[in-house]
Amino acid sequence: MMKSHALVATAAARRYMGQMCKHFGHKLPVELTDSHGTIAFPIGTCLMEAGPEGLRLSAEAADEPSLARLQEVIASHLARFAFREVPAIVWAPISA
Repeated sequence: MMKSHALVATAAARRYMGQMCKHFGHKLPVELTDSHGTIAFPIGTCLMEAGPEGLRLSAEAADEPSLARLQEVIASHLARFAFREVPAIVWAPISA
């Protein structure tokens, strides 16, 4: 499995996490609590954690092309929901 993570500095982490889960929940399996969210995409999984420092994102996929696509989908949708802030989303690989 290929994994990566990003920390998006924002005071609205919980709101953005909720919007992401609600948006994708119409078509995909989603789990949401006050501080955690999970979206199961066909190409991989997105884990989210809302905290005081921002929104922690983790992406996990079977191969590099799927991971790159998953990161792109997550980042583009988050950018739409957080358009007032224009968040910086910088993905970093997680070593196995």
